[in-house]
Amino acid sequence: MIMELENWSVRRWSLAGLAFCVLMMAVALGLEHGAGLEPCPLCIFQRVAVIAAGMVFVIAALHDPKGRAGAVVYGLLGVVAVGVGIALAGRHLWLQSLPADQVPSCGPGLDYMMEILPLRDVLATVLTGSGECAEVGATLLGLSLPGWTLIGFVVLMLAPLGLLARSLRRDHGYRWQGVPGRD
Repeated sequence: MIMELENWSVRRWSLAGLAFCVLMMAVALGLEHGAGLEPCPLCIFQRVAVIAAGMVFVIAALHDPKGRAGAVVYGLLGVVAVGVGIALAGRHLWLQSLPADQVPSCGPGLDYMMEILPLRDVLATVLTGSGECAEVGATLLGLSLPGWTLIGFVVLMLAPLGLLARSLRRDHGYRWQGVPGRD
């Protein structure tokens, strides 16, 4: 299995990452429109991180660079986008773990804040958290939705790491278990 993965092209790694981004967004939209769960501001920002990662993967798949520099650039951009998603999901889980007396009060809705505040203030307010982000709206197998989203981001991180590993193999001649790879 590992020997097969080391021969994946930039396009193949990118399409795998894009497919997982589409799956994550389909689940998010299904929960919103099908199950009626309204996303809080941190949920929306996590969606933006998924979309940003998806855009990196789309561009990488269309470009499909053959050299190692392209794999490094797209891999690093993917790591940044997915890393932001991991940080947001982690922050969301932390807010949900707070005792009730330490939960920040609910603030205005994200739409309202976007209309009246500069983007920097909106980001600061959302990342500080609000009472609505601390509510556990639904669980599956004992894990809240931000917990599942964090797991999704960790799995998604495999795509940009695969791109970086591919470039490492090409840079240093590294081969899994001494098996020569095809370039």
